[in-house]
Amino acid sequence: LYRRTQKMFCVGEESWVDSRTVYIGHKEPPPGAEAYIPQRYPDNRIVSSKYTFWNFIPKNLFEQFRRIANFYFLVIFLVQLIIDTPTSPVTSGLPLFFVITVTAIKQGYEDWLRHKADCSINECPVDVVQQGKVVRTQSHKLRVGDVVMVREDETFPCDLILLSSSRHDGTCYVTTTSLDGESSHKTYYAVPDTMAFTTEQEVDSLHATIECEQPQPDLYKFVGRINIYKDKEEPVARPLGAENLLLRGATLKNTQHIYAVAIYTGMETKMALNYQSKSQKRSAVEKSMNAFLIVYLCILISKAVINTVLKYAWQWSPDRDEPWYNHRTEHERQRHVVCLFIHRFLAFMVLFNYIIPVSMYVTVEMQKFLGSYFITWDEDMFDEELGEGAQVNTSDLNEELGQVEYVFTDKTGTLTENNMEFIECCVDGNVYIPHAICVRMLSRTTFFLDECSFIKDFTSVCGRPTSFYISSSPDEVALVEGMKKLGYTYLRLRDNHMEILNKDDEIERFELLHVLNFDSVRRRMSVIVRSSSGECLLFCKGADSSIFPRVVSGKVEQVKARVEQNAVEGLRTLCVAYKSLTEADYQEACFHLTEAKLALQDREQRLAQAYDIIERDWLQEKAADTIESLHKAGMKVWVLTGDKMETAAATCYASKLFRRTLYLWVCYSANTRPHNHIYTLLHLVLHRCSLSVDCLDFGLIIDGATLSAVLKPNPESAGHGNYREIFLEICRNCSAVLCCRMAPLQKAQIVKLIKASKEHPITLAIGDGANDVSMIQEAHVGVMGKEGRQAARNSDYAIPKFKHLKKILLVHGHYYYIRIAELVQYFFYKNVCFIFPQFLYQFFCGFSQQPLYDTAYLTLYNISFTSLPILLYSLVEQHVSVETLKREPSLYRDIAKNSLLRWPVFLYWTCLGVFDAVIFFFGAYFLFDNTTFTSNGQMFGNWTFGTLVFTVLVFTVTLKLALDTHHWTWINHFVIWGSLLFYVIFSLLWGGIIWYNFCLLQMYYVFMQMLSSGPAWLSIILLITVSLLPDVIKKVLCRAISPLLTVPMACRTI
Repeated sequence: LYRRTQKMFCVGEESWVDSRTVYIGHKEPPPGAEAYIPQRYPDNRIVSSKYTFWNFIPKNLFEQFRRIANFYFLVIFLVQLIIDTPTSPVTSGLPLFFVITVTAIKQGYEDWLRHKADCSINECPVDVVQQGKVVRTQSHKLRVGDVVMVREDETFPCDLILLSSSRHDGTCYVTTTSLDGESSHKTYYAVPDTMAFTTEQEVDSLHATIECEQPQPDLYKFVGRINIYKDKEEPVARPLGAENLLLRGATLKNTQHIYAVAIYTGMETKMALNYQSKSQKRSAVEKSMNAFLIVYLCILISKAVINTVLKYAWQWSPDRDEPWYNHRTEHERQRHVVCLFIHRFLAFMVLFNYIIPVSMYVTVEMQKFLGSYFITWDEDMFDEELGEGAQVNTSDLNEELGQVEYVFTDKTGTLTENNMEFIECCVDGNVYIPHAICVRMLSRTTFFLDECSFIKDFTSVCGRPTSFYISSSPDEVALVEGMKKLGYTYLRLRDNHMEILNKDDEIERFELLHVLNFDSVRRRMSVIVRSSSGECLLFCKGADSSIFPRVVSGKVEQVKARVEQNAVEGLRTLCVAYKSLTEADYQEACFHLTEAKLALQDREQRLAQAYDIIERDWLQEKAADTIESLHKAGMKVWVLTGDKMETAAATCYASKLFRRTLYLWVCYSANTRPHNHIYTLLHLVLHRCSLSVDCLDFGLIIDGATLSAVLKPNPESAGHGNYREIFLEICRNCSAVLCCRMAPLQKAQIVKLIKASKEHPITLAIGDGANDVSMIQEAHVGVMGKEGRQAARNSDYAIPKFKHLKKILLVHGHYYYIRIAELVQYFFYKNVCFIFPQFLYQFFCGFSQQPLYDTAYLTLYNISFTSLPILLYSLVEQHVSVETLKREPSLYRDIAKNSLLRWPVFLYWTCLGVFDAVIFFFGAYFLFDNTTFTSNGQMFGNWTFGTLVFTVLVFTVTLKLALDTHHWTWINHFVIWGSLLFYVIFSLLWGGIIWYNFCLLQMYYVFMQMLSSGPAWLSIILLITVSLLPDVIKKVLCRAISPLLTVPMACRTI
């Protein structure tokens, strides 16, 4: 909102104001240094709530009435208020009020929780340095430029630039679990010129300004510089980067305290800018509901038109102007024929409007909200190692878990454990394995190659006897611990010098000069160190594809062969190379790095140019069993990874994604391969897939370069056709696909490509890292793994391990879809049963718009009499046992492609409702025709007739649900039989008491009179039996044909 408002009222400002100036401690720069331009920034208040006390009612009502069903019933209610309609406005107003109120309470409660969370954050105590003293204030009062003191284990209140630390080297250690989920300790660095400030007075004496970029959401990017003023000298400029920026939400660790200056506050912090509203995802069930609703709306309009025309036909003769008891007034006779037609049409619309189930929406919402707790409470999906269970972030897609056709999964940390253990190292073709060789065989060069490039973020904790290593990456810990087993122990980083204990118990010191950080484009990182002899060395580690092209000497082929062998065995590999730098080389490197770091514009590109100038994993538990079950369930599993092809393919074979009988195609192109070669290769694969009839099981391996050509074809290849269509056609013939060497954006593009194909399949994406977020947001499900939680926060569902995917899809997804499909169809069915007798009744009352049911029955039918049984059914029904669904994954295929909400099934339920409604009405009509029923010879009146039909209706639709129930518990019995008992008690009270507050008492003693008649009892039992007979026959036939098939699924085959 801030950025939008700024663009609206400050047109063109963003094009030239691309940086901000922060005055540390709000001190003006010395005279003559630069002009002091005070700038206004937002306070440190975080707002995640949606409503306020003043706008809750209008805003919530506006949002709710944007729903077509709510708006429709509002129009009907207003029509009942404006014109003379056959039913009371209460019949439409009360259900609408109930739905609106329940939804508003739910949304208001959720927003109240957000308000509470905001207040707890905004009122947190914060220590601010003011006039040489530490003053405690509240978090929301912080301003840009305030100097903040943060103590160990405290959370940073806003985005800060580190000025000094209690550690002598000016570093501090931070965990960013709440940002990206990574629990490892990251190292951040203070500005060299301020790192010596240890007291509040020294920090308060600082005169400096910070020039930095405007707020942007990238957590790992920051560009700025600090200008430090000393007396009247020229300001000293120092570069600022991501290594100096402490993000809001991160926690200070292993550091007593730090001093830092606030540069981004409130909703401009990077954490707040990452609060993005996810794209609205609509399930297939919701789309079907809307389609069915439109059909029923058309039926409603048709009924109203038919009855209006028939009413005119009835009154065409002067003798039938109106029934004798309902003569029209002279004013009504003189009304314009068009106005009269509209009036009568709207009256019939009001009379039949109950065919639209307004309470269905609130029931569906409650079913999804309450049903999501079954995933959270599932003990089988609780991981004791992580101490966490499954969590539901979006309950609107529960049933979509039962409709998945494509599964896209990351490899590292998701399909595999991502536990790093040092296995071996190969130096100049010699293989060294811990505990398998003599330590004396290791040369000093070996240590350098595998140790010096990983010294950036390590710290030794609790002394040497019980020390352990903390790092920002598990592979770095594995490498240092592996070298420790070989006799070389990393001790500490002190005064920018690394201390290492060698195999002779001698401590060697190496000065750390520069760190060239890792990035996903270069796929490598480097360090420049100076040995005790004064020699400068550049060490570079990274993926083999980024290291081998830069190696100019050494036994490259032997090392490359060993790397390939390790990759085939499923081990993660890392390559390390080094280069000796002369003093001139080092000075030139320093010049390039300093120039790039001080740049405010295009710093990332300049650093990349400067860098270019200078310079084991196991499967998760039961992962193979899970993938095999998903295949049996009819799902196609894709692995999208950035790893090399050999490693990823070995993992796919180990996880049974690729079976030995699989006919595998490999589309692996070099960077220099022309586009027409890729086109020819894809066409060849497609042609052979179409010709092969014996082998129906295909697999595909494709790399990122080929995918780039597929997703963004070169203009030169325009004459060769459309890559995407060819690629999609190949994928349709493949049960498993491996995409390797992929960038994060390519993962999302692949998911989007499959979603947009002509079949529009339901997709599911799993990942545990920040690089998987875009892929997860395109699809539905996220797995929280050891690498981080950012993926889980951006997902709709989160499960601890990959193996839990089997139960959440094959069991929970299956149950959710069956339950909500039955709920939707049942709601439409029972409303057809409810309103079609009203339609038939008009043929016997001269189309006078006389209601068949009493106002109370019209109002409470969907709210009280029939709502709870179906809600409970949709929460606890288990048509098949959990063990059967796990044992028979193929049952998942029976509900694929929204099979229970297709038009034939919808037509079946609608026809069943019409059949039952005809039985209700005409059964009661013919049984009571010209017959006396009471002991005194009185005949039933129209209200008694309507009550009889309504009683048969309520008992039939409730008992039908009881017939469809497979999993009975005490609560089922309580709700089903309790609902019927409640209807009887309510009718006795409603008709047995004289309600003086009501002007109409047409129901007085009606229900008791009906129950006092023996033929009425016999008719109720007979009509209920006849109405339920088709369901009983269907149930018997379905069980005889296939015991595993559920009743709803059998409906699909009838």
